[in-house]
Amino acid sequence: MKIAGVQMGFQIGDVSGNVERMISKVRESRSQGAQLTVFPECAATGYCFTSLDEARPFAEPIDGPITQRMSRTCADLGGYIVFGLLEADGNRVFNALAMVGPKGLIASYRKIHLPFLGVDMFTNFGDRPFSVCDVEGVRIGLSICYDGGFPESARCMTLQGADLILLPTNWPNGAEVTAEHAINTRALENTVYFAAVNRIGVERGTPFIGMSRICDPLGRTISAAQGTEEVTLYADIDVQRSRNKHCIRKAGINEVNRIADRRPEMYGTIVEPHNLKRPGNNV
Repeated sequence: MKIAGVQMGFQIGDVSGNVERMISKVRESRSQGAQLTVFPECAATGYCFTSLDEARPFAEPIDGPITQRMSRTCADLGGYIVFGLLEADGNRVFNALAMVGPKGLIASYRKIHLPFLGVDMFTNFGDRPFSVCDVEGVRIGLSICYDGGFPESARCMTLQGADLILLPTNWPNGAEVTAEHAINTRALENTVYFAAVNRIGVERGTPFIGMSRICDPLGRTISAAQGTEEVTLYADIDVQRSRNKHCIRKAGINEVNRIADRRPEMYGTIVEPHNLKRPGNNV
């Protein structure tokens, strides 16, 4: 599968304009042979809302008009799209992703780890476990931005068979080390392809750093944006590479399998609940 990660800017609250700009990028990526096009976190809505009341009018059910419009684009052009939006579910609002194809919604994800930043100060914590879905024979896991700083996130999806983990993000200034190093590490430690797709531009005084990156199962960078330019990254996903967890550097002398070599019986402390408090109004 050839994938495209679209690093671009968006306007807060301009849902129709943002969606049309995404569709134009899908046309471009499809012309280059991409079967899956990935956009940043909150691409449809913008991110730096200052209250839940301000954000709520731009949230809609996961299968609402935005998703339907993107699905029609897939039906017209072929291929698949992953994009960020604000999901409304009753009185709750989630920072979410939708994955769509020619037949409509395939999968969705609600952001589990929330930083004290932008709309994440007000949205609800994701309430569904990490999961993996199959698209054209490629097993894909979804996560969002801050999730990438928690190695447990990628490991959960790896243990469910992920070949490719997607991380649409809104990395602001200060996240450069994550962009430069964490994505390669997540790919290496799980022997998976890992694609982080960030936005650019300045939104309400917050600059976003770009620096999108796609890494292979050995943790090597396949394609990367060096800065804040608008650019589309491309990469080919070979599932045979992501599914072969046994790395033989020198047979019988130096062999690594980061899945088989785990010792989960020693990791109990990781899943013990904590009572640490965080700022914000999240429920």
